Amino acid sequence: MIQAIDLKPGHTFEHEGNLYAVLDILHNKTAMRKMICKTKVKNLRTGAITEFSFSGDDKFNEIHPDKRKMQYLYDEGDSLVFMDNESYDQVSIPKENLKWELNFITANLEVEVTYFEKEILGIVLPPKVTLLVTKSDPGVKGDTATRALKPAILETGLEIKVPLFVEEGDKVVVKTDTGAYDSRG
Repeated sequence: MIQAIDLKPGHTFEHEGNLYAVLDILHNKTAMRKMICKTKVKNLRTGAITEFSFSGDDKFNEIHPDKRKMQYLYDEGDSLVFMDNESYDQVSIPKENLKWELNFITANLEVEVTYFEKEILGIVLPPKVTLLVTKSDPGVKGDTATRALKPAILETGLEIKVPLFVEEGDKVVVKTDTGAYDSRG
């Protein structure tokens, strides 16, 4: 059991049958009131971000999800298949649970699959991935007074803004948390 006052970003806990990860927490204590903990949490099953206010002495079951390194193998239509790097077991994860992650998954990408009591909660992508630019308009010469950007479509279908020197066929490094261009690949 963990008290609300002891929650910190990164902690995972169970509340009303749902599993949550703490993203942010603010403690509020005034002279005549109990401690109030305002938390911003992510539902580990649905990915929804919610805010809760708890009394400082509220208690929760702390959970410890397992993470396993797995490699993306192939697309099954409505789900993706990943293989455990140690046991070679394969698991299918529905695409509806991986809406954001689909923008970055390419052949043989290594990810961490998060489990809790044999239930797959989702995947953790590497911080950056290298993707191929499949469509990009040529840059306009002389349009470089500021850090000019142009749209580009990547091999996964993700559209991002890239510098003018990036062309079709180039590889670019993309941040998986924001989907923003980082550097050439």
